Amino acid sequence: MLVLTSCNKTNWSENFREKEKSPFGTYILYNQANTLFNNQEVVLLKENFYDYLFKNYDSINENFGNYICIKHNANKLPKDGITDLLSFVKEGNTAFLALNTFNEDLQEQLEFTTNNLNRNVYKIDDLRDLQGEFYLKNERFNNQKFTFDRNIRKHYFVTYNEKKTIVLGSSKIDGEKVPNFIKIYHGKGAIFLHSNPVVFTNYYLLKGKEQYTEHVFSYLRSSTILWDPHTKYSKFSSEREDNQQSVFKFFLQYKTLTWFLVVVLVGTLLFMLFNARRKQRAIPAIQPLQNTTIAFTQTIASLYLKEQNHKNLVDKKITFFLEKVRTKYLLNTTNLNKDFIHNLASKSGNELQKTTYLVNTIITLHKKSECTQEELLVLHKMIANFFKK
Repeated sequence: MLVLTSCNKTNWSENFREKEKSPFGTYILYNQANTLFNNQEVVLLKENFYDYLFKNYDSINENFGNYICIKHNANKLPKDGITDLLSFVKEGNTAFLALNTFNEDLQEQLEFTTNNLNRNVYKIDDLRDLQGEFYLKNERFNNQKFTFDRNIRKHYFVTYNEKKTIVLGSSKIDGEKVPNFIKIYHGKGAIFLHSNPVVFTNYYLLKGKEQYTEHVFSYLRSSTILWDPHTKYSKFSSEREDNQQSVFKFFLQYKTLTWFLVVVLVGTLLFMLFNARRKQRAIPAIQPLQNTTIAFTQTIASLYLKEQNHKNLVDKKITFFLEKVRTKYLLNTTNLNKDFIHNLASKSGNELQKTTYLVNTIITLHKKSECTQEELLVLHKMIANFFKK
């Protein structure tokens, strides 16, 4: 039995390493991969996947196997590597990518976009508070709900090519189910994308969530598994060719040249330091540019008040309110009906009566051809109080 705690302090960082027995390593999944795939061969790549294809492409054909990568991102797979990975899939193979961040090249070639509402959350204590509720679409899973108690980012797929994409799973965010597990057909093969790699780590496999992992991997066929630890950069990619021919690499190959390089660098640094102290002139203070945003806003506001065009200001306040509702609460503002009012009150935390009164006021003022200053002030206060919740 694998134990996550020991005499040392538990490492709660999301490392996704195959040899790590810490909570968010993938030791269990990697070592049980052959069981998940009916005792098929598991090949742990010891080089960059692009380099592996470069060397073995002639021996790789249709139905060769599954490529699996479960990491924070795939930044060690160059643009050339992504192109070759998709060629590998196109010939009849499959790929499974579970990432917190999908790079732009992959999104562009497969025609999908994502959104991560927790993209700026990095601290372990903050990640611990992120919980999730997942569902799988297939009827054989009986619409079972899978709950996860920490490190579940609100990361989901926003757009995708519906002609070649199937939504296989979803995550419940703010009361709405959004795609977090999709299958994209590409040539003769398919690529599976999952936006929450943390659910496949040791922590959840030891907390009774192994059934979710089994269901997800049941979509992949039983064949050779190319497991990518994603630890090495490519040696053959044209994007890294200049770096491979670096003069510093040549110097570091020989001990005497390495010391020569160190002495030269230290001497140059000391020369620049002492020479700069003698010759550097005083640097004049540069006043920062003034922020004129407030003055500009006051000028525009005074212009509207002077013209007494209260209706124009009312329309702009309404437009501002609806735009903020769309972006903050992800609600459709096309039809301001009873369902909209109930959803808005629920998501914003405001009372249903006050929300109803505000929406009805907006509808009434929008229909009027002219508005008074009192009506403008009332609308302004109502909107301000609404967003204080």
